[in-house]
Amino acid sequence: MNAFIVRLQYLMLANEWSNMDHIINGVLSFQKNIFPEHQKLFDELATQQSPEVLFITCSDSRIDPNLVTQSKPGDLFICRNAGNIIPPHSQATGGMTASIEYAVAVLGVRHIVVCGHTDCGAMKGVLNMDALEDLPHVKEWLGHSRSAVEVAKVLGQPSGTTQLKRVTEENILQQIQHLKTHPVVASRLATGQLQLHAWMYDIETGGMCCSDGKSRSFEPLEGFYQSLG
Repeated sequence: MNAFIVRLQYLMLANEWSNMDHIINGVLSFQKNIFPEHQKLFDELATQQSPEVLFITCSDSRIDPNLVTQSKPGDLFICRNAGNIIPPHSQATGGMTASIEYAVAVLGVRHIVVCGHTDCGAMKGVLNMDALEDLPHVKEWLGHSRSAVEVAKVLGQPSGTTQLKRVTEENILQQIQHLKTHPVVASRLATGQLQLHAWMYDIETGGMCCSDGKSRSFEPLEGFYQSLG
């Protein structure tokens, strides 16, 4: 009987490891095939980085910042969390606050992108906070997005826009406002050394829309930046 239990435990453990096979094989393939092809780049990055963009997005597994932007290692300083949330600046130290301060003050990034996305689970949670009673930390974290729901209620939904999409867009704009409360961001904005960008990624189509925050509408990326100049 004991031998049977040991065998069963072994099979269960082997099955758990097998779920990681594609990840482990991916690392091995990277080391064997990809890394040697880009040896010069990795040599340059081995002791320094100088990204121009701080890219803040959701932890959602369907978002790959480097894939979406077609950027390479060293181009983006990436921060990810549930809901691409940026708490307003306070005296309490947090991971987002420290990362923003480092990216702007030390790395000297010139642009900060806040990128939300369609079908966001965090925004679904914001729309139904009562369902988060068993997830107290998630509920507290998503409290930084509550104002997005209130703004969406007041402004209503444009034709063809779902409640979730509207709240997701408003959340992006709200986090842009939170960014401006961080002293290091405010100082760089005042001197024209930093620009903020509000992006909304559509998982199903691959589309990216942007907003200047004034009209609160999101327009396709290509036309948006052409109109700016």
